[in-house]
Amino acid sequence: MTGRFLRTFRKDTTAAAAVEMALVLPMLFALMFTTFEGGAYMWTEHKVVKGVRDGARYAARLPFDYYDCGSPSLVDSAAQTESAADRETEIKNLTRTGALSGGTAKLSGWADSDISISVTCNTNATEGFYQSGIYSGVSGGAPHVVVSTKVSYPSILGSLGFATSGSVVRAQADAAVTGI
Repeated sequence: MTGRFLRTFRKDTTAAAAVEMALVLPMLFALMFTTFEGGAYMWTEHKVVKGVRDGARYAARLPFDYYDCGSPSLVDSAAQTESAADRETEIKNLTRTGALSGGTAKLSGWADSDISISVTCNTNATEGFYQSGIYSGVSGGAPHVVVSTKVSYPSILGSLGFATSGSVVRAQADAAVTGI
């Protein structure tokens, strides 16, 4: 009787599909959520990189009067009617929202305080950057602006209960000031 039961048990395939599905389903879910998370991270990183690039390009096109090679930030020149703080706010708004006047941030939680703007000047006489061309009338060297940010990453897996609170996206873009 035992031999007959074993033969019947071995030939029975009525639940084979359910067992195979139970074995494959965890891997399928892991692969699916990993793909979603990877795509979401790349899309978030793209928005952040594009934002800092746009901010640096805008800052590089501001007049030379807004930059002082003795200071690591935008300055307010007496010749300008608008303050440097207004220009800095516009750069941060453009970086964060895509518009000079501000609006909804490209990422939830992305604030102006997450964005930094710094200015350096190339005064290397051997390279001659500030001795001719568009920098010949600029005192102190050729200004170069850097826009950088660090944004908390809004993880998909974090909304499902996984610990992803320390995830961030960082980006930095720089441009030589052309003063046009």
